[in-house]
Amino acid sequence: MDQRYEEFVAVETPRLLRVAYGLTGNPHDAWDLVQEALVRVGMKWRTVGDGNPGGYAHTTLVRLNIDRGRRLSRERLPGVLPDRDGPVRVDAVLDPALIEALRGLPKQQRAAVVLRALEDLDHAGIAERLGCSVGTARSHLSRGLARLREILAEQEVSDHGA
Repeated sequence: MDQRYEEFVAVETPRLLRVAYGLTGNPHDAWDLVQEALVRVGMKWRTVGDGNPGGYAHTTLVRLNIDRGRRLSRERLPGVLPDRDGPVRVDAVLDPALIEALRGLPKQQRAAVVLRALEDLDHAGIAERLGCSVGTARSHLSRGLARLREILAEQEVSDHGA
C-alpha cells in the first residue's frame, strides 16, 4: 500500500472517528463507519490521494451513515442480541447527554449539526457532505439545532426535577 495512504489513515482516523461517534452515538457503529470510509478511500486512492482525501473520506463517512440509517430502518435482526457491547475505545470526548440528545434528531439533521459543531463546516460544506443543496443543508442545520436545544432543555428539566 502507498505510504502516503498509510500516513493519511494514521492522521485522519481520530478525526473521522470523532465525527462518526457524533453521528451514531455508538463507538462500535462509529468504528464500522470509519473502517468502511477508509476502505473506500483506499480503493480510490490513485484519484483522490492527490486532491482532498480528507474531504472525500468525511463525505463518504456521512453518506455511509445516511445509507446505514436507511438500511437499519428496513432490517429486522433475527435471534438474540448480546446484552452488552465489546470494548471499543473512542478518544472523542463528547458529553453523554449530548450524544443522547443527538440520537433524538433525524439522521440528516444530526449529520448537519455534527458537521457544523465537530468539523466547523459552513452551509456549503455541509451541503457537499450531505449531497444536497445549500438551502436544504441550512434547513437541516437550523431545525436540528432548534430540536437539539429543545431536547437538552427537556433533559435539564428532568434532571433538576427528579
